[in-house]
Amino acid sequence: MQIKDNNQMGKVLTTLTIINRADQILAKAGVISEEEVRFITLHNVLVDTGATTLCLPTDAIIKLGLTLLKEVDVATATGISKARIYEDARLSICGREGTFECLELPGGRDPLLGVIPLETLGLELDLKNQTLKVLPISPTETYLTIL
Repeated sequence: MQIKDNNQMGKVLTTLTIINRADQILAKAGVISEEEVRFITLHNVLVDTGATTLCLPTDAIIKLGLTLLKEVDVATATGISKARIYEDARLSICGREGTFECLELPGGRDPLLGVIPLETLGLELDLKNQTLKVLPISPTETYLTIL
């Protein structure tokens, strides 16, 4: 889950697996075999609280066979630009799973894990130890709230 590097103090890198959720549904229905479900495992993914969602390079999206949902305007370090959003990315990290949209990163940039998946899955940054902390979800204590 973590990689420590003195040159990257304060950064958290993680490993995550992404599965094509639409493929999972087709496999469950018997339309395709379990072996045909597309997935990838990415190592050294930067956990970036400046990113909103899961951000993947084009080659990862192609390998997964994700479906284009929409094109949106996004704020980047260089200003506003267009980006494509894909759907049905099933994310598995730290024993937690959830299905998310993902934003396509242009030019083969490295993947990023943003705040929406982190919060939804109950994961929190521990910058001091350069890890992700798994928040509790039990009958007596939970990160999920309804107020």
